[in-house]
Amino acid sequence: MPRAAPQGEALVIWALLAADLVAILVVYSTVTPGQLHAVTGGGLEGGLSRVLVQLDFPSVAGAAIPIALLALDALPRRAWLLGAPAIALCAFIAWPGVLDPNDLDARAVNVIPAVGVALALALTVAAARVAGTRIAPRRSGDPVRVVVAVVTLLVSLPWIAAEVGLHLPQGVFLTTKLYAEPGQPPTPAVHLGHHHGWTGALLIVTALLLSRVRLRSTRLGTTYALLLGLALSYGAAILVNDFWHEQLVKRGWTSWEFPNALQPGLHVIWAVVLLAVAVLYAAGFARDRTRASGDNPAG
Repeated sequence: MPRAAPQGEALVIWALLAADLVAILVVYSTVTPGQLHAVTGGGLEGGLSRVLVQLDFPSVAGAAIPIALLALDALPRRAWLLGAPAIALCAFIAWPGVLDPNDLDARAVNVIPAVGVALALALTVAAARVAGTRIAPRRSGDPVRVVVAVVTLLVSLPWIAAEVGLHLPQGVFLTTKLYAEPGQPPTPAVHLGHHHGWTGALLIVTALLLSRVRLRSTRLGTTYALLLGLALSYGAAILVNDFWHEQLVKRGWTSWEFPNALQPGLHVIWAVVLLAVAVLYAAGFARDRTRASGDNPAG
């Protein structure tokens, strides 16, 4: 039986998410709510409130599900006593009303997925003790992963700056120019704090990293590959939506809005997202199509 995959990629993602949560805590504790989006509280209480809600975002609770599967693949079966609740609690973010992008003040319901995230982190720590912390060996798809990651991060520069409480200087990107949404006072084109486009970017990076790892279990591996395909396609959809609105619509270049896929629903954009998942799976994304021959996986 193949050896359990080390948890290096999962630990890198946890470190990235932890750094992002620290930035959110600092910014939402020190910046006045009027300069942020959909929050009313300030000070440390406001910062902690926003961190709790952030744990419910797809880039954290959603990403924690394939991360938990990666850990469970390396652990004894009894680990599912912790893993099954972790996955179920994280998946609760899909329940209507748990995450409202127009109201990001913490509510009691936000604790449920946050507990799932904590359990998934505990599983990663346990799996790292069993399988190690190395990064997976080189894959032939790594050059494509690097290109996609670089493009994603370049597009995300205004959101990265906003995440740490700064406005990227006006220039290539529209950032500080005032823009008034219908019925709202004028605000900078890119407000301070978290943007759902950055959520999309984090999901893309998560999918790219985790897709380098191969699970021992074929059954888990299929679910794992489908979840990572969803993370990649969904992340790309919400990234494009946010970038399109801030950089094209707000410049006045077009009035057409790229469809919003942030919340699941019976919409054309979600049909496109799911179709992309099927295409990625068929192309071998995040799965080993050559296990039987013992060759090095291509993706």
